[in-house]
Amino acid sequence: MDYGARIGDVLKMPRSAAEAGVYSFKEEKTGKRRRIKLSDFHRRECLSISGKVFVFEHRLDPYKHRTRQAVFKDLKRMAKAYRIDGISPHSARKIYSVERYQATGGNLEKVQKLLNHSDEAVTVLYAMADKICAAHSRTDDKK
Repeated sequence: MDYGARIGDVLKMPRSAAEAGVYSFKEEKTGKRRRIKLSDFHRRECLSISGKVFVFEHRLDPYKHRTRQAVFKDLKRMAKAYRIDGISPHSARKIYSVERYQATGGNLEKVQKLLNHSDEAVTVLYAMADKICAAHSRTDDKK
């Protein structure tokens, strides 16, 4: 999604949150509370794919949400088909971070707040992921 949330938290979104246009949840990793106001576009998209209970329904049980592992497997199949290396569901969060960092003119505090990070150093790693990967790639090319 376009909100920087972790995939595990997004997958738990109930249909009722999409209907209301607001998703309030406790982040699984950090235990912090978070509230996301869905844009009209995302609200409609979520409702168009939504199951009875969850937006991202489990393939076998409509009373369960899709799992991170299932999304990871789907993404790996897609990456293999398109010959893309080094991609995971968490890659979207890093891409979001880089885009927000650039869009805010390098405002690290803003990105830190968007990602709900407590530690600025972690935010730096996310916001500068493109530069870190490029530097790592250049180092690998010299070997």
